[in-house]
Amino acid sequence: MSARSHTRRDPAESGSIEVQLPWWAVALPALAFAALLLLILNPADAHAASGQPMVTQLLERIQETILRLAP
Repeated sequence: MSARSHTRRDPAESGSIEVQLPWWAVALPALAFAALLLLILNPADAHAASGQPMVTQLLERIQETILRLAP
């Protein structure tokens, strides 16, 4: 049995560039970002003043929601 060779298209002929990424090339950076975000937002290490900024409260709510959804 002979192996079938793949023919490559010349990008100059088609007029566009096609980029194909494996699934992990998108999933791993997203997972790493989420893990780092959770490490930064760990409320046990936070020693904030009495008045918390609105962004901090929003991020804490997102963290609580994510932790509730985790199995």
